[in-house]
Order: sequence, then structure tokens, then C-alpha cells
Amino acid sequence: MQETFSDRLKKAMKLRGLKQVDLVRGASDKQIKMGKSHVSQYVNGKTIPRAEILQLLADLLQVSEEWLLYGEETKKEEMLSTDLHVGGEETAKQGEQSEEQEKGRQQTMREFKKSSKLDNVLYDVRGPVVDEATRMEEAGTQVLKLNIGNPAPFGFRAPDEVIYDMSRQLADCEGYSPAKGMFSARKAIMQYAQLKHIPNVAMEDIYTGNGVSELINLSMSALLDAGDEVLVPSPDYPLWTACVNLGGGKAVHYVCDEESDWYPDIEDMRKKINANTKAIVIINPNNPTGALYPREVLQQIVDVAREHQLIIFSDEIYDRLVMDDEEHISIASLAPDLFCVTFSGLSKSHMIAGFRVGWMILSGNKNMAKDYILGLNMLSNMRLCSNTPAQSIVQTALGGHQSVRNYIVPGGRIYEQREYIYKALNDIPGISVVKPKAAFYIFPKIDVKKFNIVDDEKFALDLLHDKKILLVHGGAFNWEQPDHFRVVYLPRIEVLEESIGKLTDFFSYYKQR
Repeated sequence: MQETFSDRLKKAMKLRGLKQVDLVRGASDKQIKMGKSHVSQYVNGKTIPRAEILQLLADLLQVSEEWLLYGEETKKEEMLSTDLHVGGEETAKQGEQSEEQEKGRQQTMREFKKSSKLDNVLYDVRGPVVDEATRMEEAGTQVLKLNIGNPAPFGFRAPDEVIYDMSRQLADCEGYSPAKGMFSARKAIMQYAQLKHIPNVAMEDIYTGNGVSELINLSMSALLDAGDEVLVPSPDYPLWTACVNLGGGKAVHYVCDEESDWYPDIEDMRKKINANTKAIVIINPNNPTGALYPREVLQQIVDVAREHQLIIFSDEIYDRLVMDDEEHISIASLAPDLFCVTFSGLSKSHMIAGFRVGWMILSGNKNMAKDYILGLNMLSNMRLCSNTPAQSIVQTALGGHQSVRNYIVPGGRIYEQREYIYKALNDIPGISVVKPKAAFYIFPKIDVKKFNIVDDEKFALDLLHDKKILLVHGGAFNWEQPDHFRVVYLPRIEVLEESIGKLTDFFSYYKQR
């Protein structure tokens, strides 16, 4: 079996007595950005580093870049030598032979690498820990999945009327729709925007998409050039950071304060604005924390955006999953003089994540974004249209009885599951958590000193191996400290009880090594 880059990296780490976290710290000492998730992907063979990172790894491990990348036939003593020229003429001859062999390999096989645009793009909600869970399942192990907000596998069903109406219209949905979407769908979305008091919205300001995810990618690609910066929350839904970076910009993270119900730290936001900042992203209701921002916090964000003439991008996909008689307020309703882009859809509120029904709404001062809107139209036209069967049910879904309300009141599944998981997590020694007000996520804090945790991805893997529970570590949401994890509380209470029992037992003995 041919030795891979991953094999050589792990061999060098073992011989040097280094762990993944040591490489991350070494990079930080040299002021080079290399996160835990990057190292994990290198170790697991998911990707090969770019030249700068390859040189860094070679320096930290005291091996040659050539050996690490190509696997020269060298002895262990030579591999660990800090001086690659020790050994005189014999070593030089071996080097020449290796170069000749490598030239031969290059002549016989062309290697295609991923784009360098992906170097800073990560999406660990479906990352290495999930890959390991998949491997375990394929080997016959049953894994309890608390990692992704997908309602259907947990017994949440779409409203009957939605399914019926789609089935009746399938024959009419075989062709393309207009690029921005069907008239009936966009009309219903426009009326929904009116109910949310979003100002200055016409039919041409509404774009349907294959889920909000597609539209986030589209909106960032149309906006950003190299050097542009976008303020993104930490923790965030990682697709935002990924799409900013993929679009050529730089995601700059402002802190959301756990001590203040996970509301954005406005002063931290202000400090991170400079001449390159183009926009602020908010996720409200929030994933992964379940926070819901009150009017006064939203107004402060609007004031910051107004002061610096920034675009506001607001991800509101969970706006109909709000509990405790709280009210969701669209930030665009507070900013008629600014350019705002509001995202929402039916994936969560109508339990149809697989149908991929999303939209974005342009509102406010569109004169300041005329050229940007041309870019949005261009990219929207290039993908032809979003899927038409899904568009066909938007009017039914938004206009009829909102069955999701039955889930989010006392006695409803989501409400009761939230009540249970909140209390149960707080009862585990070393775990604390802020009560979520919306969505179906909770973001507990770990006492890292108690459990000696320095690598939260390793914690997630250890939990997976020991208790067969899959959840997402906080670092996957661009949270810097290794002290959080996200739990999806969509499973029924009896399943949550089982998972809490396993978590309690795990934390009773766990010490990270």
C-alpha cells in the first residue's frame, strides 16, 4: 500500500512526540494562521497543505518538505535530521536519484489539486468527526446523531397541505421558472415581508434559492473582492465564514457574549470595522446558540451600520421557531435608509429541509447598491432558477395555518425538548448553558480545566468513540476557545434522556490526554 502525505505526517508527529494542538501552537508562535480543523484535515488525509503551510509543518517536524510531500526513500535518521545535507556525497547522490525519480513520476502522472481559494474554507458541521461517524456506521456501529438540524429523521413531518399541493402541481413544474422565481412564490414572500415590516420591497427584490445556503454563496460572490472584509459573528453558522472566504474576502469575527444571552458585543463589532469593511452579518435567531436579539440590540447594530455605511445581511431562517411568547424582529424593518439583505425559507419552519426552499429579500436604500444588484442578477441568471416544485408550495406554506406553532408552545415537542435538555445539561457537573429562546440548538460550555480539554475536536471524537454520540465541537462554529459544543435537541425526550445519561457518564471520567 502506497504511503500517503497523511501517513508521513503522522509518522513524523509520532517520532517528534507532537500532537495536533502542538502544530497549531507552533503556527501561532510563527504568526501563521493554521486552525485545528486544518490540521485535522491534513492528518486525516482530506487535503494537502499549500506551500506556505507545508514549509511550516516541515520546520516544526524537522523534516524536509520533499519527504513530507513526496516520500523520498530516506532512512529514519535522515528524516529526522535538521540538516538535510549531512552524509556528504552519498546523501547528495541519493538526493539526485530522488530528484530523477520524482521527475519521472511527474512525467508519467499529472496531479490535480484543489483550488487555493479553498485553503481557508471549512465546514466542520460535516467535517472529520462526521466522517469518522460514517466509517463507524458502515462498520455496523449505531450512532446517535445530535449534530445537524434536519427535522425529518426525528419524526417531524411536513404539513399535509404542503405535500398535497406539491403533488398536484408537479406536472406544471417540469420547466424552468424565471431566474428569480415563480410569480406566485415571490408574491407570497413579498407579502410576508410586509408582515415583517420590511420596507421598500417590490417583486424584483425577491430571489428564490435552493435553500438559503445557495443564496448566501451567491450574495458573497457578487459582492467581494480581494481585501474586502465582512463582519461575521463568533460563534457563527460556518457557511457564512466559508462563503466570505470563498468569495475572495476576509471574514472578521465579532464576539457574541455568552454572559449577555449570546447577544453581539457591539463594542467588539465597532473595533473591527475599518476602511475595507463592507458588511455586517447577523444570524437571528441564532445558530448555534438559539439566541433571539431584542429590538434594542438590533437598533445598536443598525446604528453601527449607519455610521459606517455598511450593508446588513440578516440570516432569519429560524424566525418562525421562537418560543416563550417572544417576538422576532427583522433588522431590516429598523433600517429603511440602509441596504439590507434578509434571508429566510421553509426548511426549518415547515420541516422540509430536503426540499431546499429559501429566499432573499433586498430592501431599504437600493440606490447605494445598484451595481451590486446587477451582479446578483447576473449570478442568479447563470444558475437558471431554483427548483420549481419547491417554489410551487411557498404560497401554500406562508399563507395557510402555521403548524410549527404547535411545536413551540408548552406541550409542543420542540418546547418540551428544549426544557428538558436545558435542565439536564446544567445538571452535569462541569457543564453550563444559556437557555435558548429560538430554533432547536443549544450551545453548552465545558469547564476545560476540570476535563483538561485543549482540543475540542478531539473531545468530540473521544465522545463518539466512547459513547457513540455525534455532536459538533464549538470550533466548527468559528469559536476560538475549545470550551463549547452544540447539541441539536430535535430527538424525542426519551432519546435525549438516553444521550444525557451517556454524556453524564462520559464527563464523570473524561480527562483529555
